[in-house]
Amino acid sequence: MSETAISYAALILADAEVEITSDKLLSLTKAAGVEVEPIWASLFAKALEGKDIKDLLTNVGAAGSAPAAGAPAAGAAAAEVAEEEAVEEKEEEKEESDDDMGFGLFD
Repeated sequence: MSETAISYAALILADAEVEITSDKLLSLTKAAGVEVEPIWASLFAKALEGKDIKDLLTNVGAAGSAPAAGAPAAGAAAAEVAEEEAVEEKEEEKEESDDDMGFGLFD
């Protein structure tokens, strides 16, 4: 819930063309009655620093079409997500490998 509230707060600030800072994110979530740990606000503020959120939103799903002006930023974000998913898949494969080695419950 808190991540969603921080995301909405960031969108509100971007729409108002206000700089996204940790303090402003926390102020908006507090005004909405949502308790958020300060670490989430700091992480979001650092991740969005120097990025045009409106540009990121308009380029979502545009990877198959001609690149737009903000495509490098969106591409970098997509590459990070793909890398994280690959790491998660490798971890899942390691967990499943015990069954393949004969260490199953009924072996």
